[in-house]
Amino acid sequence: MKVIVGLGNPGKKYSDTRHNIGFRVLEEVARRHGVQKEESRFDALIAHIMLGGQKVLLVKPLTYMNLSGKAVQPLLHWYKADLSDLIVVYDDMDLPVGNLRLRADGGSGGHKGLTSVIERLGSREFNRLRLGIGRPTDEAIDWVLGTFAADEKELVKEMVAGAADRLEYWVEQGIVRAMNEYN
Repeated sequence: MKVIVGLGNPGKKYSDTRHNIGFRVLEEVARRHGVQKEESRFDALIAHIMLGGQKVLLVKPLTYMNLSGKAVQPLLHWYKADLSDLIVVYDDMDLPVGNLRLRADGGSGGHKGLTSVIERLGSREFNRLRLGIGRPTDEAIDWVLGTFAADEKELVKEMVAGAADRLEYWVEQGIVRAMNEYN
């Protein structure tokens, strides 16, 4: 079983913000593969899908960004999933809008949602897919909780589709082959 966690904030108020791009990618993967079952547990919404002959959980933490690890850690424990079977999808201000980057491990880069996941798991050794949202010209909090500009919408749409492609490849081929193919 693979676990794909998209980071974001719950509620309609945040649905189109830069911080919620991880949720949007999971919605695209679910749209492509159809959801077999949905449930709410461990402070998360969980969609069960089949992808490449494998069971995959699409997880949206409902804890707000800064407490994302509170949802991820008990879910991995319950399903007895290894860290190697986890990938976290999140927004990254260090990448230009539309850019994507797969990583096998690493630090949080100051991302509070990722920091929470690292702290709760007690490890930095899990896969990630970074989604470029660009660097703010003003306060970071206003930037991540703001929406993409009109001239970025098509680029964001392509980024979401590209991220879904990378996740599908990761499920079927693993992180090393996915990084070699896409990075």
